Amino acid sequence: MEKIASFTIDHTILPKGMYLSRTDADTVTYDIRTRRPNVEEVMENGAIHTLEHLFATYARNSEHKDKIIYFGPMGCRTGFYFIATDTLSKKDVIELTKSAMEFCATFNEEIPGVSAEECGNYRDHDLDGAKKEASMMCEVLKDWTEEKLNYPTK
Repeated sequence: MEKIASFTIDHTILPKGMYLSRTDADTVTYDIRTRRPNVEEVMENGAIHTLEHLFATYARNSEHKDKIIYFGPMGCRTGFYFIATDTLSKKDVIELTKSAMEFCATFNEEIPGVSAEECGNYRDHDLDGAKKEASMMCEVLKDWTEEKLNYPTK
């Protein structure tokens, strides 16, 4: 079988940050990397789950809501995939990601979608952990630009 695109990225040199992972038809996938793969401890499930709820809720309530396809965790627990339509500029995606992370880092209300009716695993959430993850990413992304969206190479 053909190797999928995400397996062609050299994970041994991948720092924290935000990268343009792939473009398919009219969608663009961004890699929001919160950990250095195979170097740092992975994120905890409860924090991942809560950050997913908060970020997705924020993004889908933003001025760009009609251009948001998906936000969710990577199976390796070292980051998230953020998928938007190609009509959303790279600059706007970066700014939306920064503002969503700031929102998540300072969130102090009831986590959206946390009931048995709304969520498939509503008991597994960690607001403090999500806020910590988001705060760390605010620092990583504070000076992020379109030029930094390219994956590093050796």
